[in-house]
Amino acid sequence: MILRGKFTRRRKALLALVLVVLAWLGYAWYADIAITQGIEQQDMDWNGDGTVSRTEVLQAFYAVGVDTQQQGNRHCRTFYWRGNREQIRVDCKTVFGEDAKKE
Repeated sequence: MILRGKFTRRRKALLALVLVVLAWLGYAWYADIAITQGIEQQDMDWNGDGTVSRTEVLQAFYAVGVDTQQQGNRHCRTFYWRGNREQIRVDCKTVFGEDAKKE
């Protein structure tokens, strides 16, 4: 016998929160927001001062976008401010062997 509890207000609120987070993650992935592109925390130095602040990490969740381009073995990611499309920086790498096929 399976016991089921009532769908209380707390459970409804938790379900709504989970759905909102999932919807935001889907949008963030679709809009190429930086946090969904697999960048590491040390790469989130948007102002170029050499340190990553808490504000810069939070900006990766909403303010910074990424354009990914691939030309043969050369893989480049252009980081930009989503509000005005102003370019922050471009990270490029040349990939050989098995890694070139993965990306």
